Amino acid sequence: MRIPNCHARAIGALAGCTALVLAATGTAAAHPAARTAPERQVLATGDGWASAGTGTTGGAAADAAHVYTVKTWDAFKAALAAGGSAPKIIKVVGAIDADGPNCTAFAADGYDFAGYLATYDPEVWGRTKNLDAEPAASQEGLRRASEARQDAYIKAFVPANTTIIGVGKGAGFKGASLQVKGVDNVIVRNLTFESPLDCFPQWDPTDDVDGNWNSEYDSAVLYGATHIWMDHNTFTDGDYPDSDLPYYFGRIYERHDGELDIVKGSDHVTASWNVFADHDKTILVGNGDSDATAAIDRGHLKVTFHHNLFSNLVERAPRVRFGQVDSYNNHFVAEDGYLYSYGIGLESQLVAEHNAFTLPEGARAGSILKKWNESTLSAADNYVNGKRTDLIAVHNAQIPAETLTAATTWTPTLRTKVDPAKDVPRLVGRGAGAGRIG
Repeated sequence: MRIPNCHARAIGALAGCTALVLAATGTAAAHPAARTAPERQVLATGDGWASAGTGTTGGAAADAAHVYTVKTWDAFKAALAAGGSAPKIIKVVGAIDADGPNCTAFAADGYDFAGYLATYDPEVWGRTKNLDAEPAASQEGLRRASEARQDAYIKAFVPANTTIIGVGKGAGFKGASLQVKGVDNVIVRNLTFESPLDCFPQWDPTDDVDGNWNSEYDSAVLYGATHIWMDHNTFTDGDYPDSDLPYYFGRIYERHDGELDIVKGSDHVTASWNVFADHDKTILVGNGDSDATAAIDRGHLKVTFHHNLFSNLVERAPRVRFGQVDSYNNHFVAEDGYLYSYGIGLESQLVAEHNAFTLPEGARAGSILKKWNESTLSAADNYVNGKRTDLIAVHNAQIPAETLTAATTWTPTLRTKVDPAKDVPRLVGRGAGAGRIG
């Protein structure tokens, strides 16, 4: 077996190279098989798009000086910054609060939410002019300044060649926004992410007919990132579900963005054995239809989702533009408020096979797919409430105004074991999510 990353990314330490070989093959010459420590494990050969090319090893080759154990947000950010892009391992112990001070502490002097509402009430401001040109001293300008303070605190930037892993059960982040931007070779495992809560959403009266509140901060965003393995994590809204959010101007005061967004030319990503739960706009693969975005994303956004649990979500599991996305052996459990799972966007090339869907009484199987644009789609061997179902055919029968056509332009080859779709609810229920490694 070829182990490409041992020479390409190891820093010359024999021990680090041996760890890579053990992780990839499970064996070493003249020695019995040994269990590799979780923080030294690498993505297996053939395990989704992140195994393509040079593969994904994260910080497996880190020397002792670049292994960090952190228990606080400040220590975590310091560990990310230390050592540049040399291979590093960051072990997270316990639940780290990344929210920092309360929203009032982030607020710029003079910002007043009641004043914001009074100023931009559609009955006063109207619905045809956005707020982007408002000066710095306005309530919108002060909202932007307040947002910048929160932004600087809750975002953490991950360098190349890094493994971030939770130790045992209960490890993770509350209110963090993990930024994996313009880097290669990152592993994130065994962590629970409670979605960051935007303290200062912006009102946009021109967004849709009635306007919308728009929020920032994904739990994790991959932005121009390559060779990323997200494994055995749990993403949830935790103590702040959308059902508890108030309404202003007749629209929900949205304080969450995505759980995992994969955008701006990101490529070679595998998301395996994660739980995505209790959220509205869950996952984007590609975040726009513009010519400028298309120029960045075409030929990229190759992503694999397998053995994930998508539970009590509203939409975007995922919504796909441009990318070649392989989604197999996932379990989708819908509840009240469910809109759709797969969003078929511009030039998307989605293969959705061998998945299981559990829908509540009254939910239509045709809603599993949502057509935004005419794109290629393969959706074979899926089960809905225990019955094999042709997702495209049932969609077209129930939603004839959005007819989808089965068509393929590529065939996934980077899969390890494909389990029978009927077994997926049991397997994923038993194995997905944080707290199941080490």
